Amino acid sequence: MRVFLRRIRRRQRSVLGSACYRSAAYHPLRPWQVLDRQILSTRLGRRGLDPREVREFLDRVAGDLAAVYDALAQSRGETDRIKNALRRWQSEQARERNERGYDR
Repeated sequence: MRVFLRRIRRRQRSVLGSACYRSAAYHPLRPWQVLDRQILSTRLGRRGLDPREVREFLDRVAGDLAAVYDALAQSRGETDRIKNALRRWQSEQARERNERGYDR
């Protein structure tokens, strides 16, 4: 039971992490999807939202999403760079260890 509760807590903490369940139908929102979204005018004249304000908000959301995706791409690039450096270092260490072992 404790293991089950730990898993639930872990999933709640990492909403965006890889441990979070998402269905195959889930697709993350992209900036172009926000920009292309059209909000229809209401039929009764003055009722509803101001289209200009909605467009400004959508532009702001699209900008924020673009910034997030840029930061995510930079983060992934940095992660790849660090992983490759670690692999090279581990390979060098293993080679040195093997060379020392053969000399004995």
